[in-house]
Amino acid sequence: MSLRTLLSVSAVLLALGCGLTAHAGEFAVKKTDEGVEVTLDGKPFTTYLFKSGAKPVLWPLLSPSGKEMTRAYPLREGDPNEKTDHIHQRSVWFTHGDVNGVSFWDENKGHGNIVHDELVTAEGGKTARIVTRNSWKSPEGETICKDERTLTFGGDDKQRWFDFDVVVTAVADEVKFGDTKEGSFGIRVDEELKVDAKKGGKIVNSEGLTDGAAWGKPAAWVDYHGPVDGEHLGIAILNHPTSFRFPTHWHVRTYGLFAANPFGLSDFTNKKENGTLVLKKGESFPLRYRVIVHSGDEKAANIADQFARYAAEKKD
Repeated sequence: MSLRTLLSVSAVLLALGCGLTAHAGEFAVKKTDEGVEVTLDGKPFTTYLFKSGAKPVLWPLLSPSGKEMTRAYPLREGDPNEKTDHIHQRSVWFTHGDVNGVSFWDENKGHGNIVHDELVTAEGGKTARIVTRNSWKSPEGETICKDERTLTFGGDDKQRWFDFDVVVTAVADEVKFGDTKEGSFGIRVDEELKVDAKKGGKIVNSEGLTDGAAWGKPAAWVDYHGPVDGEHLGIAILNHPTSFRFPTHWHVRTYGLFAANPFGLSDFTNKKENGTLVLKKGESFPLRYRVIVHSGDEKAANIADQFARYAAEKKD
């Protein structure tokens, strides 16, 4: 199904008043010195950590049955089945590899830090909502830009999801998000789930491309599914049409990296396009994603239909 068709379907679904799932559960949040724990009907969903390495992250990300969907390393070490590559790929995160020449993506010498400034909101109910403000600082401590991110959690006993909506605003006189594949909204999937484990893991995008062929391509959504501790589960990331440079390109790898990146066009298009973005002080851009943790593959979870409903939702 083409992007145009998907968006046309979304308008019909909106008119019918369709929702994502039956929000039967009750969410609770617990604030700690380290972050905010999110539970659904008393069962752990995830924890928003204010700092892990050089940035805030979400870990662990759990399925309704309690399976860990993301790699634990380096937040929890010692699992012999987990590879210890790419220490910066911490469960679920948002960064970029070149902001005014500073890498916020890796943790090599001279990297930048995304510093948690303020927990604005942490509330439960039929959904849970966390709002934070953060500063992107150079190695010297200079604030280059700031972000305000809103995380909204939903789901039931069959499926879980969260929206990650972020607005990035320039603080320096000029802020350049450089063209690099090392970005931006990322997930490192469970080791058993990744394609390279050769246990049945698979990548598929909205255009029907699979595994390595999906790397660098624009798509409305990408699904990464396979076995996790005896259960066939998946993670889908959906890109909202109001998000900057929709449909985004995807830095999704068979070794388990799963990232949406609207900036790395030179790498993704063999230098036919350039994705550099330059902001003047006070200018901003929005990025909007939905992450769905589901059972089965992308067809069993009706990810195409779920994208259509998501695309029909109005965003501020």
